Amino acid sequence: MVPPLSRYGRRIVVVLLIVGLLLPLATGGVAAQSVTGASGSIVVDEGETVDGIEGVAGTIVVRGTVTGDLSGAAGSIRIAETGRVEGNVDAAAGTLVVDGTVEGDVRTGTGSFELTDTGRVDGSIDVGAGSIVVDGTVGGDVRAAGDSVAIGPNAEVGGEFRYDAEEFTRSPDASVAGGVVEDASLRGDAGIGFGMDVAPSWFGTAYAFAANLVLGAVLLLAFPRFSRDVAARVETDPLASGGIGLLTLVSVPLALLLVTITIVGIPLALLGIAAYVAAVWIAAVYGRYAVGVWVTRRLGAENRWIALVGGLLGFAILGAIPIVGGVVELLALLLGLGALAFGLRDRYRHGRRTTDGTNRSDLT
Repeated sequence: MVPPLSRYGRRIVVVLLIVGLLLPLATGGVAAQSVTGASGSIVVDEGETVDGIEGVAGTIVVRGTVTGDLSGAAGSIRIAETGRVEGNVDAAAGTLVVDGTVEGDVRTGTGSFELTDTGRVDGSIDVGAGSIVVDGTVGGDVRAAGDSVAIGPNAEVGGEFRYDAEEFTRSPDASVAGGVVEDASLRGDAGIGFGMDVAPSWFGTAYAFAANLVLGAVLLLAFPRFSRDVAARVETDPLASGGIGLLTLVSVPLALLLVTITIVGIPLALLGIAAYVAAVWIAAVYGRYAVGVWVTRRLGAENRWIALVGGLLGFAILGAIPIVGGVVELLALLLGLGALAFGLRDRYRHGRRTTDGTNRSDLT
């Protein structure tokens, strides 16, 4: 029989699990260190050549040459007019603007995408975004799914332009060799890109649910008392939890941004960003779990595992509803983040009050 883990052993397991789950992000940051600027941005200056970009950053700017692929996630990605990516662009971003040249394909999920009149993509474009503008040269096909899709007057598309959008405009001066086709199935088929394949949209939802379930199970096993306290805090004082959650969500990134102003503070800021990402994920799971606890208690079924699965499943279903899903997911995050902040503060104060040499600030 395997002996049970000690309190510290359980904590080590949690830390190792979170580090393992965040390892792809950490690896991306290391791979891109050669082009990481002091501001935390990834920049390839004009006249500079790098083998590839794979990382997570606030901004990614290419003014020089990337001989391989550009992949990762960023708040904004811009390939300047002097920039050239000889491989593919496979990334997630708040905004993606192509003023320069991409010799391969562009595959992205983004808030807004623009191929300007000076931009060129020799391969194909596969994009899902809120706003999509194609006003440059595309050698292959274009698949565009978004709220609004526009083909500008300078657009020259060598293949077919297939789209799905609530608003669509096409300039009469645009050239599309393969014709323009409206395809209502595109947004339903949009998924997560892996190499040359595209996973169906349900795969991303299923993967997120499974990852949240694993993290939630580990938290309940490793920190049962703390998890109960978090759920109780949300149930007894949801307004305070939500308010502190909102304050934390806004203030921590601002504080990290201030830390990056000094060169000395950059390593500390990077550690802070990693910790913040982990905390937001944990808080999101705790928020769903807390709501699950509240519901199951009123149904007379007080079971933490039912609460965890029910909370995660319920929010996964609600998350698929346009607008409403985003609002309820944000509320769960704020509740969980606030309750998590309160819990950590209480444990810290309790530990500070301990004077007999015994560590009573155990989260379990």
